[in-house]
Amino acid sequence: MTTISKDTLKIEDYKSILLRDQKISIDDYTMGNVEKCYQFLEEFSVNKIIYGVNTGLGPMAQYRIESADQVKLQYNLIRSHAAGSGKPLEPICVRAAMISRLKSLSLGHSGIHTDAIQLLATLLNHHIIPFIPEHGGVGASGDLVQLAHLALVLIGEGEVFYHDKRQNTADVFATLGITPLKIRLREGLGLINGTSVMSGIGITNVIFAQRAIEWTVYASAMINELVESFDDHFSKVLNEVKKHQGQHRIAESMRAILNDSQLIKKRDDLLFNGKIEEKIFKQKIQEYYSLRCVPQILGPIIDTLENTKNVLVNEVNSANDNPIVDMETKTVYHGGNFHGDYVSFEMDKLKIAVTKLSMLAERQLNFLMNNKINDILPPFVNLGTLGLNLGMQGTQFTATSTVAENQTLANPMYVHSIPSNNDNQDIVSMGTNAALLAKKTIHNTFEVLAIEFLTIIQAIDYLKIEPKMSSKTKKLYHQLRELVPVFTEDTPKYKELLLIRDFLFNNEPNS
Repeated sequence: MTTISKDTLKIEDYKSILLRDQKISIDDYTMGNVEKCYQFLEEFSVNKIIYGVNTGLGPMAQYRIESADQVKLQYNLIRSHAAGSGKPLEPICVRAAMISRLKSLSLGHSGIHTDAIQLLATLLNHHIIPFIPEHGGVGASGDLVQLAHLALVLIGEGEVFYHDKRQNTADVFATLGITPLKIRLREGLGLINGTSVMSGIGITNVIFAQRAIEWTVYASAMINELVESFDDHFSKVLNEVKKHQGQHRIAESMRAILNDSQLIKKRDDLLFNGKIEEKIFKQKIQEYYSLRCVPQILGPIIDTLENTKNVLVNEVNSANDNPIVDMETKTVYHGGNFHGDYVSFEMDKLKIAVTKLSMLAERQLNFLMNNKINDILPPFVNLGTLGLNLGMQGTQFTATSTVAENQTLANPMYVHSIPSNNDNQDIVSMGTNAALLAKKTIHNTFEVLAIEFLTIIQAIDYLKIEPKMSSKTKKLYHQLRELVPVFTEDTPKYKELLLIRDFLFNNEPNS
């Protein structure tokens, strides 16, 4: 059970809920604090002008809303802004957004009723997935359109996915005995005015980008085994004279993976013994950059990911709507905490980092495919008859194409603000778009990694090195071979690649 409390909600908490299906509860302190905030705002707003309570919204804030119409305003806001389009967001992204909205509203600065956060928890625990389209958010005032689709479900309208079937919300609520949210004060604005969709997608991006990095380290380690490389390029001494933590972490991971490999060579044993007299050396003195510089390439990528984690954790544990109610100072503050710049900028940086990761995988793949470069494998790692069979040749086109798409997607969204809302929103973050593009680059990268790993295990079988591999890489080799047996004849590869892609996407190394 994951409990929503005053404690920081961490990435691991999201993983427990999203990947391990933990239930959610809300502690009594949090419920009490939210209730106090609601009661304070209800009393405080009498005879005062509070945006979104007794005023119109956006550029129509200059219009007073009479008390008889205040609740209707909230319903109008939700219904009018449920105007998204495109494909539904993936269930894991919707659930992550719901968790993020629940946490933000639970902080007691939004003036919403406790029923709102309790209902969010109920939907999460019942795996009721609101239909939220991909397109609609500009990232300020937060994710208005996408969150309006979430709020629409909370008031018992719109559509949901339940038991993998798209259904009317009212029907599902009636079946389960769930009471729709009753708007009391500002639940409409409080629910939709925040950064929770971009943050939720961002959290899932972090989880799977981390996994992609870990698999890339494994692929790099296995290729170093294939070529029987020297160990000094991932040694502790070499990497720690450069003062970047990410580089240290990647090199340490490679050492841990290859610790008991019988294929990795010591330079002292072979090149520093004074016994080599050739004018032209048969063995490679230094490997190509895609093999030798893995800590230096993946280091900044994992450092970027760590910064993204910190920013997202700060965002989801923040009150990110408007206005902000503060019970300590007994007043209401109007501002722009809904602005998604922090998330948008991080998503752009993350997709650049992941794109570089996919480029590394593609270059390593090319090394394996090109016999003139690796000098140990047949062209395209072809285990059949050269000329008659084509081996992995067709898959390389897919990898090249997919990485090219990533390179285009890596262009920033953060700087593409377009004024909207009668120029009230004259500069926006485009945070949800940035998060969705980052998500696409991550998914693309797993497709490239699947091709790379299929090529690697074919190369292992050609060179017959499995007995000498490290215990960790050997285990992975056997896991992949259970999915795809060794092949010599040409057959369609798309189903096998999907099997490997799903394995990589849904599992952590050595799990």
